[in-house]
Amino acid sequence: MSTIEGVGGLQISGARQDRQDEVLTPQALELIARLHRELNPRRLELLQARQERVRALADGGTLRFLPETAHIRDDDSWQVAPPAAGLIDRRVEITGPTDRKMTINALNSGAKVWLADHEDANTPLWENVVGGQLNLMDAIDRKIDFTSAEGKSYALRPDEELPTIVVRPRGWHLPEKHITVDGEPTSGSLVDFALYLATSGQKQIDRGQGPYFYLPKMESHLEARLWNDAFNLAQDFLGMPRGTIRATVLIETYPAAFEMEEILYELREHSAGLNAGRWDYMFSVIKSFRTRGEEFLLPDRNSVTMTVPFMRAYTELLVRTCHKRGAHAIGGMAAFIPSKDPEVNEQAFAKVRADKEREANDGFDGSWVAHPGMVDLCKEVFTEVLGDRPNQLDRTREDVQVTAEQLLDVRSTPGEITEAGLRSNVSVGIQYLESWLRGSGAVGINNLMEDAATAEISRSQVWQWLHNGVRLADGTPVTREHVEQVIAEEMDAIRQSRGDSFGAGRWDDARALFTEMALADEYPDFLTLPAYERMP
Repeated sequence: MSTIEGVGGLQISGARQDRQDEVLTPQALELIARLHRELNPRRLELLQARQERVRALADGGTLRFLPETAHIRDDDSWQVAPPAAGLIDRRVEITGPTDRKMTINALNSGAKVWLADHEDANTPLWENVVGGQLNLMDAIDRKIDFTSAEGKSYALRPDEELPTIVVRPRGWHLPEKHITVDGEPTSGSLVDFALYLATSGQKQIDRGQGPYFYLPKMESHLEARLWNDAFNLAQDFLGMPRGTIRATVLIETYPAAFEMEEILYELREHSAGLNAGRWDYMFSVIKSFRTRGEEFLLPDRNSVTMTVPFMRAYTELLVRTCHKRGAHAIGGMAAFIPSKDPEVNEQAFAKVRADKEREANDGFDGSWVAHPGMVDLCKEVFTEVLGDRPNQLDRTREDVQVTAEQLLDVRSTPGEITEAGLRSNVSVGIQYLESWLRGSGAVGINNLMEDAATAEISRSQVWQWLHNGVRLADGTPVTREHVEQVIAEEMDAIRQSRGDSFGAGRWDDARALFTEMALADEYPDFLTLPAYERMP
């Protein structure tokens, strides 16, 4: 435990890391302390408000467009800030963690934007918290390289324009236990934000761009207001003009879908748009209405595509909302990892192409991929629609009129709940957790790049099916005994497939954590919270 000289009340308990003084600077730590003291009480109040909303929904309440903010939605005069340098053309964005190899691969990918992920594709090991920031600094300075254990070298391609870096900090719910202020754990969100802004923010400004962020898992416009206040406090502290920071918000929770315009309004000086996701949104549907039985019961996760009615309503509303206010609308993830099997590739590429064509034709300005091998396909599809235009902000989609009832229409989702779906949730969830506990948050499983959202929807579906008396398509009831049997059988299958390497993993911990979360009497809000407690 160390106290930083000149930053009273702040202590760091994480083990010392190489070059950590370049990240944990007195200025960065002073900013963390100021943000914590000014904003953490409101953060905790907003997290409590989430719990109160869940209780109200369990008691028969519903989600709706807020009557108290109707004046914001009805006022056609306001717009968000114009697109910032480096965020005008976003037709293909690649996502991934900030470890050294993945940083280089993302920046060499040819994408327009790299989402440098400190959240779902990352794990908050202390060495990742510090090392990720160092890798971002080195990347901006073009001083980053890496040599693998096998001797393969990685370096940035010389003289090529790099993708615009947009950093995703952790969500409001996640703490940073290795930094305390006045004896309290700090917010992972504010730590990730402050470290990047204080160390790399001016570097980005000097390059002609700026410090840009993706903001995850917000559930209300009041949470967006908290981020906006953090931006203003930090910009004032560092002497940056207000509006220098830009942020794109992931609309990946069910409550936030009903407050899209209000979220843009709260961040309007700093807004760079909204993003539509899939797994986290489905996870939030279950979390919000987990006790409401058939009305909000989802079938096998892979059968819930972006074209089912309630997902279609969500994406259409997002594009309409963004373009009405001059903000970018960014589509969801293509998680496919190219395979050595030509037949697998052919089928997967066709599905990805169809998904990106839907997004481009619906008015999205760009979309996400998880692997460099998918960048060209996404770019090609959006270029077919955009041509030489950098975006399609002028396509306002005034034809779209989405009601609250359409957003809530989960019941009409086609598909079955099957034994195969249950087994897939168990197997993928455990495999992902084992990797997460070892410090890797982006995991290739079955030719897909999975992150924490996959594990969340996997364990949530098992919990929902178990606690709502579901029968599988073959008539088998989903009972505690059946789920435990499936877990045991899938663990045996994983053990056989891994061979000698199985013994070196954290499989017992992963199995125990997945079982705890899937079978708990009370639904745990986030898988990553108890997982973080199991980390050093």
